[in-house]
Amino acid sequence: MERELAGQPVKSRPIVVKIGGSTLGSHDTSLRDLVRLQQEGREVVVVHGGGNVISQWMQRQGLAPQFVGGLRVTDAPSLEIVVAVLTGLINKELVSQMHELGGRSVGLSGIDGCMIEAKIGNPELGFVGEVTSINNEPIKALLDNGYIPMIAPLGVHERDGSENAGSPLNINGDTVAGELAYALEAEQLIFLTDVTGVMDGGGRVIRRLDRRRANILFNSGVIQGGMIPKLSACLRALERSPIANIIDGRQPDALLECVRGDSSGTTIIEDFRSARRRENADGV
Repeated sequence: MERELAGQPVKSRPIVVKIGGSTLGSHDTSLRDLVRLQQEGREVVVVHGGGNVISQWMQRQGLAPQFVGGLRVTDAPSLEIVVAVLTGLINKELVSQMHELGGRSVGLSGIDGCMIEAKIGNPELGFVGEVTSINNEPIKALLDNGYIPMIAPLGVHERDGSENAGSPLNINGDTVAGELAYALEAEQLIFLTDVTGVMDGGGRVIRRLDRRRANILFNSGVIQGGMIPKLSACLRALERSPIANIIDGRQPDALLECVRGDSSGTTIIEDFRSARRRENADGV
């Protein structure tokens, strides 16, 4: 999608949205908001989770879900369930709902077109990948043709000659969202979660964060569990994107309001001190 600037067409930067698996089925308005943004001419890339559904299917098969540092441990039997649930159940259901709401979306995973290559980083996690490269072309082709890419967070093991080369890998959805925002130089990265934002040590929502303070929270142990990959992904995205948000996706119109600058969650930018200096220089 192109916008006009001083009479010249300028290529817009997409918004990357992560829909948390914990909010799926909570009757939020996220999909309706996505369709609305698309109808307004915004380019949006969606990464979806599905952790709760994966855990349910694992338990049906007698497998106990395990997590280390907020990341799912994925052995060979678990990987089969992860791939089936993410690509065969959740992804297609989301695309179907998007079409029902009047949107245009195509479902795919990072395996398709070798869009996301990865390698096994921590053997303790099993078949869990760390992203090594992203091929933007499938995403750009869909955006250029007016579709919202709906991406399941899977990747393919890089071709390194190892026994796992070319095999599917489970990748944390938050991590995928951050890497895509970085690769696409996204205008904004937004996490829709089942919490109100990043919390301080007293359980209060932190409305504004920058990299320096985020690192302090990491080092002090305040950031724990599933918030670790989310905030890490935000910091990764900020290397090329101006802003990231972690908001409560269960609230009506949360995504629309966030895109329009009215976020009730946590806003993360690179450096608030530099931002204030720029505002002062502009006379704000």
